[in-house]
Amino acid sequence: MTKVKIQSLSGMRDILPEDQVYFKRVQKAVESISHYYNFNRIDTPILEQAELFIKGTGADTDVVSKEMYSFRTKGGDLVVLRPEFTPSIVRSYIENGMYNLPQPVKLWTTGPLFRHERPQAGRYRQFFQFDLEVLGDKSPSIDGQIIQMTYDILKDLSFKNITIEVNSIGDSECRPYFKKILTAYFRSKKSSLCSDCQRRLKENPLRILDCKEEKCQQVKSGAPQIIDHLCEGCHAHFKQVLEFLDELELPYTLNPYLVRGLDYYTKTVFEIVEKSEDGLSQGALAGGGRYDNLVKLLGGRDTPAMGAAGGIDRIINILKTREAKPDKKQEKTNIFLAQLGQSGKRKSMKLFEEFRQAKIPVAESFSKDSLRSQLNSANKMGVKWVLIFGQKEALEDFITLRDMETGVQVEIPLDKVVEEMKQKINKLK
Repeated sequence: MTKVKIQSLSGMRDILPEDQVYFKRVQKAVESISHYYNFNRIDTPILEQAELFIKGTGADTDVVSKEMYSFRTKGGDLVVLRPEFTPSIVRSYIENGMYNLPQPVKLWTTGPLFRHERPQAGRYRQFFQFDLEVLGDKSPSIDGQIIQMTYDILKDLSFKNITIEVNSIGDSECRPYFKKILTAYFRSKKSSLCSDCQRRLKENPLRILDCKEEKCQQVKSGAPQIIDHLCEGCHAHFKQVLEFLDELELPYTLNPYLVRGLDYYTKTVFEIVEKSEDGLSQGALAGGGRYDNLVKLLGGRDTPAMGAAGGIDRIINILKTREAKPDKKQEKTNIFLAQLGQSGKRKSMKLFEEFRQAKIPVAESFSKDSLRSQLNSANKMGVKWVLIFGQKEALEDFITLRDMETGVQVEIPLDKVVEEMKQKINKLK
């Protein structure tokens, strides 16, 4: 019988305890800023109908055509592990009647997403993002707010040399005409495009602008710019977005070839990139845009919307290379609870719970029976006091308090110990 080596799947990984502190830090930054702007948390299922993303994200996008984890259930339904958040949140908005709430509805979330990409350093098949969405408001001020929030999250995480790349990709009024101009240009350069972009030329020429292949980048640099072909409404909207960014004093540059890789975007699109010391882009940390047609496309009312998402894995990988491991920021433990014998152990567990309810941090080593080994543990932790709970203490309802600096021991009635230790802790502050 062949011995099978059991390990994690390609592109999947464990998030070990030493990495949890980074995830917690990102979560805290996202949660803090989201709450300040009055966004509410939402969590959607990891498993969704495939049609949601085929229709919403776009059948010819790389996400849907190449990267989705899809399979049929025992009942025959075609389902996917969600590859992104926005269609799921729009589905929830429609299904749960959120259009009846006061608009706009502001939502945020974080969690795992799944794409079948080639695993490489820093890129996983199960990856994590934070996500911000505003549904039910067409004002350019919402675009400004989402960009500001995304920028602030990265600033709170100590990113310094970041800038916003922004563009408008128009809407159903002006984009069809621009597509014709763009198609004509790329047809004249077809032999210089990669095989994927030659296919995209038939299906959606805007996708070519998102290609990262070097040969396509060169062709793209001479392509017509959509910003020169915006209709009056899109031009006015984009002008106001830029005025908001100016007023907010946010660092931005116009990137006329920025389109983002998903079909539902309209008008404003943006990415926040980090610049190296020589001014070159290190790739996007976060990005998003307006998607005014998606709610209607998925069966809801005509509802304007704007959103953004950030790559948590990429953010954490960068943080880990730049700084010492952040503090776990746990409150210093000055008390160690030592116990001897079965009755002492049982009563110690109850006492430990009373300390927890009083929000007083206490260290322990319930797995050890020897007082010497427990005192050694307390000594290594640098605690100030050890509470010793043995058989005698358990029988007579008191506890022995040992000062680790002086070695002095005193007895405290069991029903007074939590309050007395609270007072001692307060005196240290």
